[in-house]
Amino acid sequence: MAGDRMSWARLLKWSLSYMGGARPSRDISEEERRWLAEAVERHMAEDVVGRLREIALLMRTPLSVLEAQGITPEDIEDLLAELQVHVESIDIANDLHSVGGLVPVIRYLRNTNARIRAKAADVVTTVVQNNPTSQQLVMEASGFEPLVSNFTSDPDLTARIKALGALCSLIRNNKPGVAAFCLANGYAGLRDALSSESARFQRKALSLTHYLLSESHSDCSVFAQLGFPRLMMRLVSSDDSGVREAALGGLLELAKDTTLGNRSLLAEQDRLRRLLWGRIQSIRMMAPEDLDAAREERQLVDSLWITCYHEPSTLHREGLVVLPGEESFEQPPDVAGRFFEPLRRAPLQRAPPSPDERLDPGNGIMGGIMLLLGPAPGNSE
Repeated sequence: MAGDRMSWARLLKWSLSYMGGARPSRDISEEERRWLAEAVERHMAEDVVGRLREIALLMRTPLSVLEAQGITPEDIEDLLAELQVHVESIDIANDLHSVGGLVPVIRYLRNTNARIRAKAADVVTTVVQNNPTSQQLVMEASGFEPLVSNFTSDPDLTARIKALGALCSLIRNNKPGVAAFCLANGYAGLRDALSSESARFQRKALSLTHYLLSESHSDCSVFAQLGFPRLMMRLVSSDDSGVREAALGGLLELAKDTTLGNRSLLAEQDRLRRLLWGRIQSIRMMAPEDLDAAREERQLVDSLWITCYHEPSTLHREGLVVLPGEESFEQPPDVAGRFFEPLRRAPLQRAPPSPDERLDPGNGIMGGIMLLLGPAPGNSE
């Protein structure tokens, strides 16, 4: 339906008739319903983009001018909070740069007010999260540098934590971002965050550390040289369950590395064994509801014990790793099982092998079981 066949005034009148409980004078067609939905969606999008332009104009205005007009730091915080809501849509987030709003947000990362710096980092986090286009735009607009600076040296702890959160979203699945983080000595910043007294800061730092280790095991040597194994061992005993789980996950990633990870842990193997044994004892004494909440910790402790000491932990033997009704830790879905099902059934459908067949290693059969070539799971080279 053409736009001039139903004016916005008629649309409003028709909508209000519904709001008042009255039925419309006639039933509208499916075409009219579709046009109405598209028109409302388009109008709302235009309103949001228009509001983005207004916010961008305000943010580009010099602070001295805003202050002369009675605009307070709290007003700017509110403006950034509103902006963060708008850019939760990926399309709107990508529009932020085109309307001139991205650069002012990045500029606010250097604001003298710590709360404004923190809120600007929140906006950046939302803009770049799972959004490669905006990740590139922020990198090109030099948004990486103030984030790293705030993360490593901001005097305000909240601003540091918020900057780290923005960096996590900015460099995830972003190879140029990861490379820039390494060159900016970001690993040293993560080490300092792990040494802080803030559980929230520690959790975010451990999350990024785990991601970097899982993405590139070649970096294990760097983390080991910077003392990350020792720091993560200390955090295994944290009072914060999230910190404990994240520290165990980081240690497990290091231990999985066959070139260095195990060796970096061997230097303090007795200490690690004592720490894990302490967690095992604590888990064994947990009430049922606490045991259920500690599911990930239980499974991480057992996985780390197996990786380092090549045997199941006491938790495994006592049935505390996977409780009844739970799935095994890191058990991938059997997406390929149906393709190999005929191969699994094949040995059962053939005639029993002769004694000579059972003794012949070259035929791939032993006792009616198909042998799959390759190293056993968990073996290191």
